[in-house]
Amino acid sequence: MPTVDGLAVRPDGCYADMTFGGGGHSREILRRLGAKGHLYAFDQDADAERNIPEAETRMTFVRSNFRYLQHWMRYYGVDALDGIIADLGVSSHHFDDEHRGFSFRFEAPLDMRMNGRGGQTAADLVNTAAEADLAHLFALYGELKNARRIAHCIVVSRAAKPYATVADLLQTLQPLMPREREKKDLAKAFQALRIAVNHEMEALTDMLDAAISTLRVGGRLAVLTYHSIEDRIVKNYIRAGNAAGEVAQDFYGNRLAPLKAVNNKVIVPTESEQTENPRSRSAKLRIAVKL
Repeated sequence: MPTVDGLAVRPDGCYADMTFGGGGHSREILRRLGAKGHLYAFDQDADAERNIPEAETRMTFVRSNFRYLQHWMRYYGVDALDGIIADLGVSSHHFDDEHRGFSFRFEAPLDMRMNGRGGQTAADLVNTAAEADLAHLFALYGELKNARRIAHCIVVSRAAKPYATVADLLQTLQPLMPREREKKDLAKAFQALRIAVNHEMEALTDMLDAAISTLRVGGRLAVLTYHSIEDRIVKNYIRAGNAAGEVAQDFYGNRLAPLKAVNNKVIVPTESEQTENPRSRSAKLRIAVKL
């Protein structure tokens, strides 16, 4: 498993899986840990708790957004981590769940919250956001060329009837999508709403800030991205230690950056991996070491 390989797991080390999900990466890390090693697995989705390994004393499950990494490490008395892994892809069970509104394949409430216990739903967002804000998020997070038209049609439609379900939104979106790429563009529109509802980019920058502070010198960070914006953010943090990618220098012009890339060339899935899991086609793996 290349992502876990990138952590160079030490048997007695302390690690954090920021996106537990189905538990695949966590189980592989645990397989490589010895009796004195420990893993902290984060996930804000209650459904993820079903995948916690039974009777595993070397793992602590943290039901929280990964942006609070530093807070929880202080809570558990962890001074530093040897490695942090984050798979930013949405778990397949989210798309396959017929009741949470992540996919346009199923009729369901227009929800899309990773943490279903509170916060704004996708229905709340499309019913209340300003037209300009909707256009911005569809263009930025969905990379849709007709983002302004989509936003305008949503605002006009919601005035007659507020959005409540996936079907309500599809009724507006489908006529706006070119037939030859309808499914692809619908997926982009739903992706944009999901990112906005869950504040994914803001949470990512908070997590990366915390990762830099929490990793010990020589500790490793491995991140799998699936969207150009999140990949750019991760790339900039590895290059410069911040989301903007602005490299600080000392008096002598030496580069001041807390991380160093382990793989100078981004790692992408092999053809066989892409065939086995089509959702991995856009995946990019970046690995860095704390200086």
